[in-house]
Amino acid sequence: MTEASPLQVVDLEIDYGKVPAVRGVSFSLRSGEITTIIGSNGAGKSTIMKAIAGLLTPTSGEIQFHGNSIVGLTPDEIVVRGLSLVPEGRRLFASMTVRENLEIGAYRRQNVQAVKRDLGRVLEYFPAIEAKLGERAGNLSGGQQQMVAVARALMSSPKLLMLDEPTIGLAPANVEIISDIITAISKSGVDVLLVEQNAGMALDISNYAFILERGKIVIEGSSESLVSSDEVRRAYLGA
Repeated sequence: MTEASPLQVVDLEIDYGKVPAVRGVSFSLRSGEITTIIGSNGAGKSTIMKAIAGLLTPTSGEIQFHGNSIVGLTPDEIVVRGLSLVPEGRRLFASMTVRENLEIGAYRRQNVQAVKRDLGRVLEYFPAIEAKLGERAGNLSGGQQQMVAVARALMSSPKLLMLDEPTIGLAPANVEIISDIITAISKSGVDVLLVEQNAGMALDISNYAFILERGKIVIEGSSESLVSSDEVRRAYLGA
């Protein structure tokens, strides 16, 4: 792991009561890339993401964001430092409008003009929701709700965007839209950590990948090399 890494996770251990969920996981991200963690359901992927975002307290281990420990910080303190999570299941405020959900994403920001500017930029990523700003978020389709969830996270102006299962339950056309948006976000200069069960999509758009099983990293490498691996193709790509 290098000092230039935006995120470093070292010997992370997480228990749910007496049940071990994550065991000795270490990994780092490389700046300017999309990094993905893939694995079967229950492997511990979402648990790791929640710990990084401050939603879970690790049993032991270290998490550093741009060289500073974030273990023990509250989720909003972590967001202020530039790390934002798009949670699994979207977790929108269904009774509030799309605009209100996006504004909540920027609630810790003080520069009103910068927030207004970023709202315009975010809507360039998501033209499908621009016409829905006045509608209740709960009335949108699943694909549109996922777009709002990603847009809300972007309104915090993150340095690192984490996405937990952003394509789960979506139709293939919406999966393609979301994957294209993630690629565009990365190209704009935001580092991306992606957790996905859709291994094919994740490996297609990412630069580097970690495969997690039973709370441990079992394989890692460039996404291109993993796609070429017969073992990975059989276990995760159905080939």
